[in-house]
Amino acid sequence: MKEKFLCWQTSGWGLSLLLVLPIVAIFYTAAGESDEVFSHLMGTVMATYTSNTFWLVVTTLVLALLFGLPAAWVMAMCRLPGEKVLQWALVLPLAMPGYIIGYIYTDWFDYAGPIQIFLRDFFGWHSVHDYWFPDIRSLGGASMVLALVLYPYIYLLARAAFLEQSTSLLQSARLLRCTPWESFRRVSLPLARPSIAVGLSLVAMETLGDFGTVSYFAVNTLTTAVYDTWLGYSNLNAAAKISAIMLVAIFLLISAERFSRRKQKLFQQELAHGDDVRYTLSGARKWLALIWCWGLVACAFLFPLMQLGYYAWHYFAESWTPEFRAYSFNSLQVSLTAAVLAVVLALIVNFYRRLDGRRMTLVPIRISSLGYAVPGTVLAIGVMIPLTQADHLLNDLAKSLELSPPGLVFSGTMVAIIFAFVVRFSAVAIGSIESSLAKVSPSLDMAAKTMGYASTRMLRRVHLPLIRRGCLIAGLLVFIESMKELNAALLLRPFNFETLATYVFNFASDEQLELAALPAILLVLVGLVPLVMVNRSLEKKH
Repeated sequence: MKEKFLCWQTSGWGLSLLLVLPIVAIFYTAAGESDEVFSHLMGTVMATYTSNTFWLVVTTLVLALLFGLPAAWVMAMCRLPGEKVLQWALVLPLAMPGYIIGYIYTDWFDYAGPIQIFLRDFFGWHSVHDYWFPDIRSLGGASMVLALVLYPYIYLLARAAFLEQSTSLLQSARLLRCTPWESFRRVSLPLARPSIAVGLSLVAMETLGDFGTVSYFAVNTLTTAVYDTWLGYSNLNAAAKISAIMLVAIFLLISAERFSRRKQKLFQQELAHGDDVRYTLSGARKWLALIWCWGLVACAFLFPLMQLGYYAWHYFAESWTPEFRAYSFNSLQVSLTAAVLAVVLALIVNFYRRLDGRRMTLVPIRISSLGYAVPGTVLAIGVMIPLTQADHLLNDLAKSLELSPPGLVFSGTMVAIIFAFVVRFSAVAIGSIESSLAKVSPSLDMAAKTMGYASTRMLRRVHLPLIRRGCLIAGLLVFIESMKELNAALLLRPFNFETLATYVFNFASDEQLELAALPAILLVLVGLVPLVMVNRSLEKKH
């Protein structure tokens, strides 16, 4: 039996090791001797980079928790007018890239922006010395913007946890005359803590890996240090060492989150469909809840989208250019290729797991999913190291055979950016196909084997028709995530090659947000697709 699975075994392990190669390359390169650039950074600015990163993550976590947790409890435990629309709208900010929100808010709140101009005209102030206004281009401003974009992680997970809590516990709290606040503090919040911890870890990892927002707000973090070290100093060794520090920080975040709930076990029945134990808000409480929830949606999505729509309408002629169409095709090309490759890889590792049910077959699935936790900037350094070595080997081989050197076939073409997307987002495809395959009865495998089907034919004739929807969803999610990815694309794009994300970033960095509005709207609309899918799945469960 093992001989029959040799092809699947080789493919599954080979592809999974290929995907983990960038992470291994980072630590291998970082283990080498320190050079002058890294020593200089350690002696001068590394402490500032590390401190800024720490406080950025902490501040963003606090603000995201402040935004997302009350909204999650209100939507799960209270009746509100228009709640069906509101519970869907609160997820929308996740589709808005953080750097786009940052550019718009900076344009609004800067000294030359409309808000400060209005305040000076209204109160008769003449200069910045006449009044105080918070500086939007600061660590606090960057944290606020990131929290507005990332709070839906906490909202989604916390709301799902609140909805799954036992009706009997909530009714018991009411019998003991607990107020809504006491019920939240003493019952709902402790039970939802594991989900909240997962949401916080996701927000922390996204904040740690952000480059576009912090770069525009002039906040120097470890991510900007990796970017500057590679592009400014052209020093791969120093960039790898900083990337290794970030990977260790991410590992510690994940480990701390799991350690905090290692002994926590929950045995509860979710809210029954016939039992409505939600609170009916009225008066000031109702309006306060509505203002809070709709205020989040407006500040994080509606107002920025309206501003982008205004710019796109008035500058459509200047935005609809051959470059815009060419870069849209570039994004489509690399994202579609990455999606197809990720789905094929996910099929291989998951089907190998199904054919050979031993525990060791779970290892390729797990190591293939590691790239999702790696920030795009760090992953770009990890991809660049092995691909650069592969280019050197290929050119040396061509010279030894007295052939013309092919040049940068891997690191200087779309291969690098596609490889990075596959490594980064394969976990999404693997998870989707894994859940789809789990729903296929093992009796169908036995029946196919009884009819003499080989494993490849069994996959093609039996499993693929049944998991077709899961494969399409997996490909769609990888495609959308690849379209929006900025960090890896900035570092790995070939010369004269732009994606929509880098196109928007370049215009906005040059203070030309008006010309970036049309491609930014396209990115936002693309990002709405997975949010609609997630919200529909939550509605089906509850």
